[in-house]
Amino acid sequence: MTIHREGTATIALVAFVVDILNLINFSYLFPISTILGWSFFALTIAFFLFIVSFFRMPNRALTMDASAIVSPADGKVVVIEEVMPDEFYKEPRIQISVFMSPANVHVNRLPVAGKIIYNQYHPGKFLVAWHPKSSTDNERWSVVVENEKGTILLKQIAGALARRICNYAAVDTAFNQCDEYGFIKFGSPPCISANSLSPIMILFSTLALAFFKAYSNISFCGFKLLLASEVMTSIK
Repeated sequence: MTIHREGTATIALVAFVVDILNLINFSYLFPISTILGWSFFALTIAFFLFIVSFFRMPNRALTMDASAIVSPADGKVVVIEEVMPDEFYKEPRIQISVFMSPANVHVNRLPVAGKIIYNQYHPGKFLVAWHPKSSTDNERWSVVVENEKGTILLKQIAGALARRICNYAAVDTAFNQCDEYGFIKFGSPPCISANSLSPIMILFSTLALAFFKAYSNISFCGFKLLLASEVMTSIK
């Protein structure tokens, strides 16, 4: 396991703050109460370890399958529904919403190989992830990847805690399946679309969310993935 580059400055800052707080703690709180002193020390260490784990990059065997759309992130599938996309596409798509909790790995990876043909940042609000309008009103970053089978629209969507989206998918850049294309700092949701109504737990890039003959006009968002209605899916 390694630490993501987006976490270097944050971890260093938190470590500095924890050191200062515990210096004060050992100097003033411990003489008053050792129980309170040790409790405070334990809480600060737990908080520091949480920050480190947030930016972790586990070593995993990534799925490489040209016939599959793999999950772009860790999380839980919470909504599967047909929606009318608010950009790029003009026809309805099936949307799969994947909720990423603060405990999940927050790296985002491309579900298929292809070339980036669209990249658009949308400023917005920071509603909680489960709010009905979080996917349309929140700050988000939309990316479309294209290959010989069609296109997929992906959206990284910020939440109440995950207020910063990092996106590395420049237009005209070619990516392999499961290549990292972004990171969402401090907790939000990704999504994918398929014809199933059963919520499932997923680990990004290790589980194929959908299999199909062709995925022309598929939409995907870091909080949702939208698939064309003719797509043949098999969620495991």
